[in-house]
Amino acid sequence: MNWLKQQVANVAGTQEPIYGPSAVQSVAKQAETVPYTELQKEHMKWEAMESTCVETQTFYIMADSGHIGMAQVIYSNVASIRTTCQFNTKIFYPGRKTPNLFSSDPLDNYGFDEQKLSFYADGCAVTLNDPGDTYTVKSATNEASIVNLTITKAAPGFHVGKDGKSYFGTDPKHPWGSMRHAFWPRCNVEGSIITKAEDINFKGRGFFSHALQGMKPHHAAAKWNFVDFQSPTYSAVMMEYTTPPSYGSTVVNIGGLIQDGEIICAGSANSAEHTEVKDDPENDWPEPSSVKFCWSGTTKDGRSVSAELAGSLGQRLDKVDVMSKVPSFVKSIVGGVAGTKPFIYQYSPQQNLALKLVVGDVEKREEGILFSEATFIS
Repeated sequence: MNWLKQQVANVAGTQEPIYGPSAVQSVAKQAETVPYTELQKEHMKWEAMESTCVETQTFYIMADSGHIGMAQVIYSNVASIRTTCQFNTKIFYPGRKTPNLFSSDPLDNYGFDEQKLSFYADGCAVTLNDPGDTYTVKSATNEASIVNLTITKAAPGFHVGKDGKSYFGTDPKHPWGSMRHAFWPRCNVEGSIITKAEDINFKGRGFFSHALQGMKPHHAAAKWNFVDFQSPTYSAVMMEYTTPPSYGSTVVNIGGLIQDGEIICAGSANSAEHTEVKDDPENDWPEPSSVKFCWSGTTKDGRSVSAELAGSLGQRLDKVDVMSKVPSFVKSIVGGVAGTKPFIYQYSPQQNLALKLVVGDVEKREEGILFSEATFIS
């Protein structure tokens, strides 16, 4: 009966049976022996699965001008019936009364290069250079935001564990789903996004994430926390998700601490906590107002590492009703599932928070810019 229910869930997008936490092989298990793997060029390939999946490449930018930006390609396959690709751009104007600018456009005639390292579509290209250390993002798919950006690694990229993946399924040898994140946590950015109002110079600091949800997104995770902290010396990044009750509400956390040229530590021994929340009357989600993010690990030479980033999130940048943004066909993945109402809360506190970092016996403190998201799905 569980097998039959699973097949119905696979096709219809309905809620799954209760399998329990043993049906998740968390990447944290890999991290016990291999905390992280430095990314090489071959790790940057698109998987472009032919089964249900959502795969994204997302570039987050903190410009010297004070703007915060995002450029993103989304590849979505729905039950092997139809594949859609979308290019999203978002610009935040922290401290200004200018409304956020969000552009989202379907892509036609999409494809990849022979190695699946670069993505192309009409009016859009995300290309990786031959050395494998620089992405160029160009898009003229929307006149409201014409993108021309160059993102170059300032430190090694990583994924947690051996392959970066958590696997879902009652038989570990034959999983029916997976989740992977690969990061370039500290990058230098050049280029601009041209809007109808201005030509915005996005020279600054960047963060790149390549994510694959190799199953229905609402089956893999019920909620998320995302952290991108950039200071003059350090970057601190974290992605945490909690599975639905069908997989035991299991928490999977991946993250790392980085400085120019090197990874200080990376792994799965991190945590994200909403220390203060308030109810959102629109949807009853517990919107965070204060947070505490903690990292823990070991340097390559064996020194212990711990870090904390805590404080008020201030006034949120945006609240995104996800279902109002995705293509209509993709909505069919989750549209009929009771209790599924995905919202993303986005923040960048105007008063910079300080990262408290301890490496061995040396303690340091440095202020920087935080961009964070709290996502609630089901």
